Amino acid sequence: MNTNRLMGLVAIGLLALSLQAGADELKVAVAANFVDASRDLIPLFEKATGHRVKASFGSTGKLFAQIENGAPFQVFLAADARRPQKAEDEGLAVPGSRFTYAWGRLVMWSARPGLFEDGRAYLEAADFSHAAIANPRTAPYGLAAQQVMEHLGVWPKVSDKLVQGDSIAQAFQFTATGNAQIGFVALSQVKAWQGDSGTLWEIPVGYYAPIAQQAILLKTGESSAAAEAFMELLRGSEARAVISGYGYGVETTPTR
Repeated sequence: MNTNRLMGLVAIGLLALSLQAGADELKVAVAANFVDASRDLIPLFEKATGHRVKASFGSTGKLFAQIENGAPFQVFLAADARRPQKAEDEGLAVPGSRFTYAWGRLVMWSARPGLFEDGRAYLEAADFSHAAIANPRTAPYGLAAQQVMEHLGVWPKVSDKLVQGDSIAQAFQFTATGNAQIGFVALSQVKAWQGDSGTLWEIPVGYYAPIAQQAILLKTGESSAAAEAFMELLRGSEARAVISGYGYGVETTPTR
């Protein structure tokens, strides 16, 4: 074999080994509504940095409880601002690292096409057997759904028809399978849905408190180059384009 070619192959091999040696596995806690967007973002990050990401998905409240109990996550992508703020207040996160990476959008959706023409009128008539929501105590989108129904004055009339999921992912599953005629879910989930388009009501954002989805660097990731790089990716234009494509707001303040 040509000596120069051999030396080149050795150099490439040494470079690959050095990149592998410098690569870290990053542990990220991700709110359930952000599953699809994160599955697009993670390959971008891994390709750009050589680091690997292990993501755990769940309701924001349950993920935060795991963080409080010592789960080794390094980055927390919540579906609200309250839990990241609480993590900072409790000394579990790096002060000043918190920022809003997305503004959530709540919709009322049915897997059945043509189920209703006027979403508000359909909800007020309460002509359904089951409606799916995420648990308002642990899932910000579930709390937003409750706020919508209270805003419209229908909460007492429909509360006994509600089927609660542990997370917005489970609420979507109840709706997609037809176990609930309608569901209060994230717009991002409907955009990622591969089945029939169904029936959709994009709920006016003034009917619920802004869903500021915040990211925060946890203390376990304070000295991690991979964690810092992931936080930086979320702020970048490429990530913002992906996030926006799933129906989230990416503006500095929410459009009301």
